[in-house]
This record gives sequence, C-alpha cells and structure tokens, in this order.
Amino acid sequence: MKCPPYRPWLITMAKFGDHPVLPQALEDLLMEQVHTVFLKADCIPRVKQGTIGQLKLTEVESDIEWDTLRMEAMQEELVDLIETNRNRSDCFLEIDRKGCQVLQLGDLRVSCAWPPFSDAREITIVRPVAKLSLSDYEIDPRIIERLADHHRGIFISGRPGSGKTTLAQAVAEYLDTEVGAIVKTMEAPRDLQLADRITQYAPLEGDLEKTAEIIFLVRPDFVIFDEVRRARDFEIFADVRLAGVGLLGVTHANSALEAIQRLIGKVELGLVSQVLDTILHVEAGKIQQVLELRMTVKAPTGMQEELARPVIEVVEFPSGNITHEMFAFGSEIAVVPVTAAARGKLSPMRALARDKIVETIQQWVGVQCEVQFTSETSAKVYAPQNMISTLVGRGGENVNQLQDELGGMKLSIESFEDMPEGLGEKKKFWEDSQDKHSRENRNREGNRKGSGKGDRRQSRKNR
Repeated sequence: MKCPPYRPWLITMAKFGDHPVLPQALEDLLMEQVHTVFLKADCIPRVKQGTIGQLKLTEVESDIEWDTLRMEAMQEELVDLIETNRNRSDCFLEIDRKGCQVLQLGDLRVSCAWPPFSDAREITIVRPVAKLSLSDYEIDPRIIERLADHHRGIFISGRPGSGKTTLAQAVAEYLDTEVGAIVKTMEAPRDLQLADRITQYAPLEGDLEKTAEIIFLVRPDFVIFDEVRRARDFEIFADVRLAGVGLLGVTHANSALEAIQRLIGKVELGLVSQVLDTILHVEAGKIQQVLELRMTVKAPTGMQEELARPVIEVVEFPSGNITHEMFAFGSEIAVVPVTAAARGKLSPMRALARDKIVETIQQWVGVQCEVQFTSETSAKVYAPQNMISTLVGRGGENVNQLQDELGGMKLSIESFEDMPEGLGEKKKFWEDSQDKHSRENRNREGNRKGSGKGDRRQSRKNR
C-alpha cells in the first residue's frame, strides 16, 4: 500500500505545556515559569521558578494542610488520571516500586515517594522550562553540520537545570524534520517532549542493555541517550556507538573536559575518539564550549620524539586550539593540559613525571625523595644515601624500569648530601624507617651502658 506524503503540520506532538487537568490544588502551584513543585508531608510547598539557569526556590503559601493523608490521597488521584487518559500516549506509569512511583502526565514528570523509601510522603512535579528549536540557539553552522552527521558520537554536558535536555530535544527534532533521519531515544525515565513519530524507549525489563539490542534491530540513523550517569551507561553508550549508530548522550558534568574524563576507564584509550568525538557543554541554556577529540600518533608535549605513542588531542571547536592531551603514562591514562608553563612553575608534563617518580619510589622503598629537572628529558632524583643502590638495582634494572614508565626520561640517583641548597628541605620521613629504628636502638643501648659505668664509678667513690 502506498504511504501518504509526509505533512509536518499533521504530526501530533507531545506539546509543551500540555497535560491532563490536575487537581486544582496542584494547578494553583504550577504558576507561570514554575519548573518544579516540591510537596512533602507536614511542610510548606516550595517551587522553583524562573528561566533556565536562573531558577529561584521559593515557598508558596497555601490554605491546604499537606499532611500524610492529604499527600496519599493526592497521589491516588494522579494515578487515576493515567487510567482516565488511556487514549493519550504521553500518560503512563513509568516506574512502580515499593516506596516509589514515577508517572508521566503529558509534559509533567511526577515522582512520588513514601516510607520506608523516604522518611515521609513527598510528591515532586517537574516540567520543562521551555521548548526550543535548534534555530533558537546561536550555533556556528559548522557545529550544526557536525550534529547532522549520522556517524558522530556526541555528549551534551552540564549541571542539573542547565538546559541539557532542552538542547537534546532540539537536536532530535532537527534531525527528524530537517535532516530526515530516523531518530529513537533511550530514556530512564522517558520525559523528552518530542514528535510522535520519534519513538522513545525505556529500559526493557529494567535493563538498558536489552533496550540497546532492540535499537540495533530497528536500524535508526541516530539515537538520543538521555541521562548517561552510571559506569554501565557509559559502556552501553560505547557499545551502541561502535556498532555504527549515530549517538547523542546527555550527561551531568561541571565541564566538557570532565564529561570526557567520565568515559576514561570504561573504554580503551584507542577507542575513546571513535566512541566520542564532540562535546557540547551547556550553561544557563547556552552552549558555552564545544570540544572535539582527535586521535593521532606523536610524542606527547614535553617528551622525546622517539617516544611517539597514540595520543588523543582535545581540541576547541571551531578554533582548532589544542587544550589537553590524553595518553598512556605508565599504567595510567594521563590527561595533561597543553599550555605554556608559568614562570617559576613546572610544566604539566614535568609535574606529572615528578609525581610519578615520588609515588613509585615511595612504593618501592618507603622513603620520599626530591626531583630536580635538568632538561625536558632528564632529571636528578635525590634520596637517602642508604637507598641509592636499591633504587638503581642490579645492573640499573630498577632505574631503567622507572625510566621506561616515564616515557624514556633519563634519571640519575644521587644522595641528599649532594642536593643543591634551596631545592628542598630534608625531612625526617625521607630517612629509611628501619635504619632510623636501628640507630635509635643503638643510642639507647649506648646510653644504658654509659649509665651503668657512671653508677659503678659512683659506687667505688662512695666506698
């Protein structure tokens, strides 16, 4: 059968501000620009009101006594609304567990909690502050071009209430209407306000990994993964992306760099740039920073050229300025800023090497040391005299191992006695603890022997 032509004006959308009529007591609280309503038994109602990034928490005077019985009755009325509006696809019970229920009523997400899960009954109602299209954002056309590419892995990062989900909705509808892509979502809970033909999937049998398996079968061009939080979520994000599906994830982070670091450890370093290549950081409803990840093979800044290795460059988009480098450093993944060292301070690479040297020597022999860099690729390590042979090892095997872990940096081990003045102050904990105890024991034995001789001399004198 021939399908009718696509007519965007006929799409039935989950409209912003559209929800079933609530009990009047709640409608009175959902005033203009109210984003969240907080109700708790035996407490004054509070609301968050304002625009994205400028929400203000205020108490609302009410003639209603919001006690436990009143709260329980209100929850039952809200659940009944789902049954009353069975004809609406945007009204459903999302989560139903002992002590907690999450309901979707149009554009409202209602979370209910009661003992023993919470200390008292509470109802929290959240709705979007605004519904925007991508054209409402001041976005560089080159960024929009990246968003339209089906073969991208993208993060939208930001703090709670910064406008991450609003931007994700705008991107999803742009891909659907302007690009003509098949878009699906993975959400827990489902609260994105999207066109009806964008299918929103919840965790299948409580597991988003099972949802991802279904996602592969329906062959979308792009998937919106809302609320990537737990370690397992990042792993699922990587699995879906490596399967070739375009993916946009929404994650909580204080900065774009922090969003990248949350992925490290869940994915092998060599795959990070394939899983994630673009990060948009949102603050107060605006895109504040865009970063791009690029994989290259080179020597990290501050290392010798012959020590080239896979390096992921963190690049500001669209300027192209490199801000950080990510690479394997010993057994860890280092994230090092690429900036000129301030006068009198160590460069990031040197500071990283110094910390690694101090930590390794502390683990090996239980003493601290001091490090003096003599060039970009060499350093002197000052340690207790009695530990130098141990640090060097037979045939230099120990110091060679440490040099390899530091990317080939040349090290020489010297005594504290040879350390230049002003480099560092020798401290008691630099000494080997066993030598210290042995010396103290010898001193005590010497004192006892000396004391015994004195007592014998005094005894002979008295006679």
